[in-house]
Amino acid sequence: MPTPAATPTVGAICRPQLPPEQMLRTGIEADQAGLAELWLWEDCFLEGGLTSAAAILSATDRVVVGIGLLPMPLRNVAIAAMEIATLERMFPGRLRVAVGHGVQPWMEQVGARAASPIGLAREYLTALRRLLAGERVTVSGNYVTLDGVELGWPPLTRVPVLLGAIGPKSLAVAGECADGVLLDADFTIDSARASVAACLAARDAAGITTPFETALYQRFYRGADADDELRREARPGGVVAGITTGADAVAQRVREMGTAGIGTVVLMPSATESDPADYLRFAATQVAPLV
Repeated sequence: MPTPAATPTVGAICRPQLPPEQMLRTGIEADQAGLAELWLWEDCFLEGGLTSAAAILSATDRVVVGIGLLPMPLRNVAIAAMEIATLERMFPGRLRVAVGHGVQPWMEQVGARAASPIGLAREYLTALRRLLAGERVTVSGNYVTLDGVELGWPPLTRVPVLLGAIGPKSLAVAGECADGVLLDADFTIDSARASVAACLAARDAAGITTPFETALYQRFYRGADADDELRREARPGGVVAGITTGADAVAQRVREMGTAGIGTVVLMPSATESDPADYLRFAATQVAPLV
């Protein structure tokens, strides 16, 4: 059974449907509003996740920037480690990183689809975490090959790596090979609790006792067409998981996700949210104080 999170952190997503220049302005406003965590996506073929994170981190003072997620098939693990380490050294403690299998049609579109996403995840996570720990890594796998690779400027502070996971195999890999899990926006309270428990069970079976981080995207749509938008966007089960009412209901959902073992609840707007900056301010000033 997952341990309830004492008080979940409230974050929010800046979706990549915004043009880059508007995303930067929105990130600055989120920082000024006091948002705890601003999460970005690396969707094909929109903004680059690490590039966007670098720009926002350099233009802000305190907000933590999460990237959820970096598609493992698209990024050589050594390059990913170099980029993450660089940002962590420049902005210590203000970066969160999740990696994932990537949307398979997109991965196929660019010639990067892995025959075994689970196999790739095991090799990639192991290598990435070792590189970020400052180790010299030699490995010859089916997907990751490194010959004496060691970062010249490894992070001075620990960078937890989360895995975006949905199915039981991915959840087990998150527990065994990652520092945490990122759950998408179609999880209900009960399915989130069960998924966290599955990660922890795999972790216990592997004899791993270090802390495990948990984050979850929570659909919260606003506006007159919020219910219709939720029905259009959500996958099966996602309509029940989403919220279209006000701050009190959202805060209640965040607290309930905390009882399911979720440490960070990241509010997700619809693709047609009319005022992304106001959405982030709402999360920071209306929802978070109620949690």
